[in-house]
Amino acid sequence: MNDAAHETSDDAVERVLRSAETRAGIARFGGGDATAIQRDGLDRPGDGDGYDGEQYDREERAALRRVGGLSTELEDVTEVEYRQLRLENVVLIGVYAQGSLEDAENSLRELSALAETAGARVLDGVLQRRPHPDPSTYLGRGKTEELRHIVAALGADTVVADTELAPSQRRALEDAVKVKVIDRTAVILDIFSQHAKSREGKAQVELAQLEYLLPRLRGWGESMSRQAGGQVGGAGAGMGSRGPGETKIELDRRRIHSRMARLRKQIAGMKPARDAKRANRKRNAVPSVAIAGYTNAGKSSLLNRITGAGVLVENALFATLDATVRRNTTADGRVYTIADTVGFVRNLPHQLVEAFRSTLEEVADADLVVHVVDAAHPDPASQIATVRDVIGEVGARDIPELVVFNKADLITPEDRLVLQGLEPNAVFASARTGEGVAEVLEAISRMLPDPAVEVDLLVPYDRGDIVSTLHETGRVLSTEYVEDGTRIRALASPEQAAQLAEFRMGALA
Repeated sequence: MNDAAHETSDDAVERVLRSAETRAGIARFGGGDATAIQRDGLDRPGDGDGYDGEQYDREERAALRRVGGLSTELEDVTEVEYRQLRLENVVLIGVYAQGSLEDAENSLRELSALAETAGARVLDGVLQRRPHPDPSTYLGRGKTEELRHIVAALGADTVVADTELAPSQRRALEDAVKVKVIDRTAVILDIFSQHAKSREGKAQVELAQLEYLLPRLRGWGESMSRQAGGQVGGAGAGMGSRGPGETKIELDRRRIHSRMARLRKQIAGMKPARDAKRANRKRNAVPSVAIAGYTNAGKSSLLNRITGAGVLVENALFATLDATVRRNTTADGRVYTIADTVGFVRNLPHQLVEAFRSTLEEVADADLVVHVVDAAHPDPASQIATVRDVIGEVGARDIPELVVFNKADLITPEDRLVLQGLEPNAVFASARTGEGVAEVLEAISRMLPDPAVEVDLLVPYDRGDIVSTLHETGRVLSTEYVEDGTRIRALASPEQAAQLAEFRMGALA
């Protein structure tokens, strides 16, 4: 009797534990077992011990339900400005005037390289010949319809125009082709945002992006307005006097203007540190060399070959955005600095030229510009013209220039003759194989400015630092060791000559 009661008590305890575990979601049984237990209890409505309401629909009540028809991916393109730029399968479009087909094809190939660098897969590219782009849809109504069929047939989700589109043109194209439309400037800005690493570089890119975005904001009327609240007109002017306040687009513009002002202040705050370093180099009479050139011409590779700087080298456009300055020495012992700078590209957005003006100052303040050109490019002449235009924009047109045709290992002897005719004083080199690098260094040594003042000094033997400085920053003509110290004749800068006046035996200007 007691054993039977004990077993019955154990069964009751086990049943209670199982019921509690089921309610707590403990996975003691499989889902099928738990459902069977619940339905078994449901089948016995008269048994009050195992029935605890309609527990059988708990899983259904807790499940997430998908509501159809809410996705706007690639259907609603009205908010494309606010989305992260994501290029996948793209079709390129361009317009060219009569007689410039080769230039247009080269430009479209460059746009293809830009799109691939940004992370896209180029499916096709089309060009239209017309005197001027259509002010409404860029291509014209008929060609836009053809483009829509091309995009639909290829399954592209983005169209990239080989120019900077007006906001109205981009909206009209989007409405016609039913996919996202961006322009060359947006692609370049996207690449810059991916490659910016330093604090200053990120700030410069964000400033350029905001300047590009500002005129392309879109509003949706008064429905997006903010209502003015509280005592809007002063004491006693609350209820009944509230009207439409700041609209959403006005709020966005104000926030963008505020952010741009902060970024400009931030970039300006970084300028004194650069100026101090530059002034220190000038005070110590250290000449500076800036490597400039078209994007992907091999500037960073050449810097690494010359100085072993270890700068990132990548077969991609705009791999370098931050200026890298390294120290090097000529064969006769003179010290100079050599700086790698951001590359240029045709139709470089003016927002980027302005935003990166602080970085481009390395070119403007240099004593020599080493202009690196991709010798294997199909149109090196246009690259040279583009780089010289940007150099002129930053006020560096009068600085001596050394043209270096890089990637010389990829061209034929006939190509060399053509390039030699283009730039007779150029040097051919290959940063990959090392060919011609010695000639580049010799040309830099020859073209660096010589100190202008000849000094004759008697330096005490305990001031060996002065002799060492003259060897590094000046040009030593003769050295003689006498009883009172080292007599040294050298060429020095005017500032350095003034600092060494106390040791002067005689000076010749």
